Amino acid sequence: MVVFLKLGNFFFTIQSRRLEKLSPFSVLNRFCHFAPKPQENVAIFWDLDNKPPDPFPPYAAAIKLKATASSFGFVQHMIAYANRHSFSYVPPVVRERRKERKLLNQLENKGVIKPVEPYLCRVCGRKFYNNEKLVNHFKQLHEREHMKRLNQIESARGSRRVKLVGKYSMKMEKYKNAARDVLTPKVGYGLADELKRAGFWVQTVSDKPQAADVALKKHMVDMMDQRGAQCFVLVSDDSDFVDVLNEAKLRCLKTVVVGNVNDGTLKRIADAGFSWKEIMMKKAKKEAVSVVGKWKDRDVLKRLEWTYDPQIERNVYRSDDEDEDLLTEGSVEGVHDGCMQEDNSSSWWEIDSDSDIIMSQRCK
Repeated sequence: MVVFLKLGNFFFTIQSRRLEKLSPFSVLNRFCHFAPKPQENVAIFWDLDNKPPDPFPPYAAAIKLKATASSFGFVQHMIAYANRHSFSYVPPVVRERRKERKLLNQLENKGVIKPVEPYLCRVCGRKFYNNEKLVNHFKQLHEREHMKRLNQIESARGSRRVKLVGKYSMKMEKYKNAARDVLTPKVGYGLADELKRAGFWVQTVSDKPQAADVALKKHMVDMMDQRGAQCFVLVSDDSDFVDVLNEAKLRCLKTVVVGNVNDGTLKRIADAGFSWKEIMMKKAKKEAVSVVGKWKDRDVLKRLEWTYDPQIERNVYRSDDEDEDLLTEGSVEGVHDGCMQEDNSSSWWEIDSDSDIIMSQRCK
């Protein structure tokens, strides 16, 4: 039995040495624990009334904005506010594209032009050489099926509803992805849906003037009070947000502004500023590295800088003066007085004897 135990320990040591040779950092991992530094939370606040993603596609602009904000830390919150007019607005670029598509459909119906590659239905895989036929096929077949699934889910309750959602989830997602390219949005150009698809929390406010600004400011201040983020990214050119940015700087929070005004008031107050063009060309993401480096240097200097507090300094000097007074009082009363008394005990004309020498040494 002892022999088997010894053999087992021997093979175990050989195996462990082999593993150490294969991974040289395995020994360090046993004794060292490298705790990564926690990233700062980033919150994106988007004023859609003032700064829509014009002329860029909403989904692509939202994804690039998130990628740029992630250079400053972990993107925890993405919030957008606007009224209903902002969601129904169609930019001129999108209008021109729709006009071109309508003209191409007319030429295809007359047989003047033919597409180089057939139009593919991304739900069932059928091919069409006419875009209008693809749209009619999508509406008559796939849109009806989608509406039937939605009606079944809405009418179901309890566990049956959960099963239907799990059953139709893949098909419904496939339909939504295909519908973005085939069907034209009935209202606007799909701004709200595209931002939601990118992960933004989109909120519609009333049509009152400055309603989106008021709601956005309140949300930002609440986030500051809760310490939900250490870096705020504001997408706006509206100078009404000056007070909010100043409040963030007073609380030692980092601020970034995205807007097209190069020398705007917000960009002068914020720590960094970018334009939509820099966001879409990924230039802002590269410049964010140097901005983060400056922030780190500033934090290090704040830790090293000397601060003068008069109350603390006064207390320190008081304690030092009291200690000196105690020492001087104790030395005069206890030692020097005794020496003076002992010296006065003998007359001045008498010669120093051995006892006097001993007493002087004691005094020393």
